Amino acid sequence: MSLLETIIKASSGLARPDYESEYPIVLNPDPVFLNLKPENEDPIDRILVKKDDGWPISQNDAERIELGRNFFKKLRRKLKNANSFTKDEFFEMFNPFLEKNGEILGISAKIGRREEGYSVKLVEKVGYLMGRDVRGLILEACIVLELWDVLESLFVNKLVLHSCVSNLVNNLIEKRRSDLIVLCVKHIGDIQTYEIMCILKYFLCPSKEGYESMVSVRKDWESQALLAIEKVSDKNLTAKKLSVARDASLLIMVAYDGFSVSELCLHYLLASKNVDDVILASCISKLNGLEMMSLIQYLSKWLKKYERFPQVSPCPKASSVLGLKVCEWIPSLQDVVRCLGLVIDEHFSSLVLHPEFHEELRSLGGLASSLAAEARLCGSLANLTERLRTDHRG
Repeated sequence: MSLLETIIKASSGLARPDYESEYPIVLNPDPVFLNLKPENEDPIDRILVKKDDGWPISQNDAERIELGRNFFKKLRRKLKNANSFTKDEFFEMFNPFLEKNGEILGISAKIGRREEGYSVKLVEKVGYLMGRDVRGLILEACIVLELWDVLESLFVNKLVLHSCVSNLVNNLIEKRRSDLIVLCVKHIGDIQTYEIMCILKYFLCPSKEGYESMVSVRKDWESQALLAIEKVSDKNLTAKKLSVARDASLLIMVAYDGFSVSELCLHYLLASKNVDDVILASCISKLNGLEMMSLIQYLSKWLKKYERFPQVSPCPKASSVLGLKVCEWIPSLQDVVRCLGLVIDEHFSSLVLHPEFHEELRSLGGLASSLAAEARLCGSLANLTERLRTDHRG
């Protein structure tokens, strides 16, 4: 078999949906490398490529691999008859699996009594011990059985890879799980362009059912706003942290007030570092008239906010210093202008030919002119200040 044929065969094996690798967990290489030695240690032997032996797998790793294989096979068999597979059956398999994984490595995974949310706590504590293949199958089970708490815990603990399960975003959109779609944007870095377009369309014109699961998103913003107010009022903060708290509270106020809950969800997409100009342009080009109007109105709100509060700027330190993580997901003026420019580039003819867009465009034009004038003024003042400093030093 040629090298090309070997690669093709390996690739086709990886593509199987029920594929399970031989070593589904990350092995510790240190003891393995110490035991490796050439099969032939004759110094006269001048063969360039020598076979090594001494590749033992530790007892703990062997137990975890066998445990993962058995769980994978059992869960896959259950999911093939999903109509008869219940949540109770899943947890009867899932909880002992995580507990045993922890016990093998000497981690006490049992957390108090079997109360509600026990599985979520197990995921938080020992979920990272699950292999890639097992995680993919658990994601599928969460979608099929609608185990939203477990799925949320997998997202928050960085245990979800897009490649683990196909159609994850589309399945969540079909289930109208807006809160979990937001978590996809926040925690998955390899979402495809088509899926980003689906998310954009979904939040621009959400269904009535989709609003019900957005409640937790609004509550998260409200809790962050209250935390910002507490920080500003905290007399024990240093002057530097207090300054960060004031900037962050103003930024959160601007991003929260006047925006609908679906627009709060759009903030995450617009501020995401994984959505570049090429991806965003491709997504915007696929929007219909109603979606375009919603996007323009959303961007118009942002321009009005930045015109009214020119002192507002990104506050990157707020997350690490004060725990105000929502500040990482607030679009900057640059993000808004970039998106608006792409809207005009991709839909110029529609915007010009359809009169329903004209009023919005006039409003946007006035806002853009105002912001541009402020930017020129700030630039002039900056140049003047630098010139005065230079003259003073001279």
